[in-house]
Amino acid sequence: MELRLLGPMAVIDDGKALPLPASRKTRALLGYLAAEGKPVRRDRLCHLFWEIPDDPKGALRWSLSKLRGVVGDAIVADRETVALDPSKLAIDFSDLTGAAADFTAAPTERMQSICAAATGSFMEELDLPNCDDFNAWRIAVAEDARVALGRLCAELVTRDLPPEQLLPHVRAWVERSPYDPEPAECLCNLLVAADREEEAEQQRALAIRRLADAGIPASAALRDSPAIPLSAEPETSAEAAEPAASLRQEIQFCTASDGTSLAYSVTGEGPPLVKSANWLNHLEHDLHSPIWSHWIRALTAIRSVWRYDERGNGLSDWHAPLNFEAFVDDLESVVDAAGLDRFDLLGISQGAAVAIAYAVRHPERVRKMHLWGGYALGWAHRGDPAEIERREAMLDLTRHGWALDNPAYRQLFTSLYLPEGSQEQEDYFNEMQRVTTSAENAVALQRVFADIDVTGLLGKVTTPTLVGHSTRDAVVPFSTGRALAARIPGARFIAIESPNHLLLESDPGWRKYARIVEEFLES
Repeated sequence: MELRLLGPMAVIDDGKALPLPASRKTRALLGYLAAEGKPVRRDRLCHLFWEIPDDPKGALRWSLSKLRGVVGDAIVADRETVALDPSKLAIDFSDLTGAAADFTAAPTERMQSICAAATGSFMEELDLPNCDDFNAWRIAVAEDARVALGRLCAELVTRDLPPEQLLPHVRAWVERSPYDPEPAECLCNLLVAADREEEAEQQRALAIRRLADAGIPASAALRDSPAIPLSAEPETSAEAAEPAASLRQEIQFCTASDGTSLAYSVTGEGPPLVKSANWLNHLEHDLHSPIWSHWIRALTAIRSVWRYDERGNGLSDWHAPLNFEAFVDDLESVVDAAGLDRFDLLGISQGAAVAIAYAVRHPERVRKMHLWGGYALGWAHRGDPAEIERREAMLDLTRHGWALDNPAYRQLFTSLYLPEGSQEQEDYFNEMQRVTTSAENAVALQRVFADIDVTGLLGKVTTPTLVGHSTRDAVVPFSTGRALAARIPGARFIAIESPNHLLLESDPGWRKYARIVEEFLES
């Protein structure tokens, strides 16, 4: 008997597909037990799949009875735990993870079998409403499986196999990773080796166009072919070659409900996009900074961009109460003062939580929402002792060294936020932190961020939402971004390979990211 998880779920017995339970939760339960590969406590399963009012223990017993009707005694349960006996089933996901331990030692036939069995993404179409933790787990495992399949294909190409045997696997690799040059290179090389040069050139041109559209440079292996039609080359207009026109903005002031003075600005023309404030902004300096200017340029190309300085920093009032409710009120005050009835909303870092709170309170005013590097739960509540200890130490240093000319204290933040920043970017970030707010406000703001908790609002978001996160973000863990997307109904999640909390223009994935955001907002 086989259990297939890499694509539409299926149980195959003696070559025939068995009917699966109609309940999506029951099917998801089977996949979860198979992927975990070990006994799971019943209370954990109840938490993942059922809410308290639904009699979770009874629902679990019912689902297990349905699964036994399909896989029989492969379901092993006692009073405390439930497991799936791997000796009773051949599971494609288990084969993949086993081979992933050492691809170079895996037999070629086994690798081919795994690739052939992977007809789609892990447990596709099994996102479950109101099962946030399960959805976050599934998204994470699906991404790990995609990466593992790519590594497996790369190893398989090095084996001594005829091109015709490899082509189906590599085509699937290209489909799974369309913006990675490596699978496209492998496909073109295999087609040439199979004497299918015309198709190879078609695939090469297609790959170059796809990468160019995503803002990703094509590799030399893809570009160094005289047979590629000139139309496949990325277009570079004379206008694009010239220095971009200087950004201009109009700065205005308004008053929050508690009397706090807030500075806000608009740049560009077109449908409005409002950016909620985040850690240390300054309207005047951000416009031309090496940290923010490429963000503002990219967004201004498609929208009128409305930004404001959070209370306690920038051009807004530094002597104001600092708390999360005040942050949400500031956003409300700015959009009301600007006369914006309906707009798109961008939330970065802690600005994501502010955006979420606003979108839940005013769903009729937010057309679309994009969250980058965000979180629903502040660092004091995420339960990571190492992170809490590090953050507390940084707060102590901030109190004593923030205002000093020596940037060493502020460099702690810079190294976390921009680990791959240039010297110019690091110097700018160090200095801007000092001039943007006081040491007292820097500490107070961090304390507010620590206590943020909008987890109860996530399931109430009705605005179409795109969530993005850097894969190696040291400020807000990548898993936090994935969990955020999983808990917002219908949210789409994108991962960009980078260690930087705020994507830099030099990041290889910046142009891809900007294109995806543009497509999301324009659709």
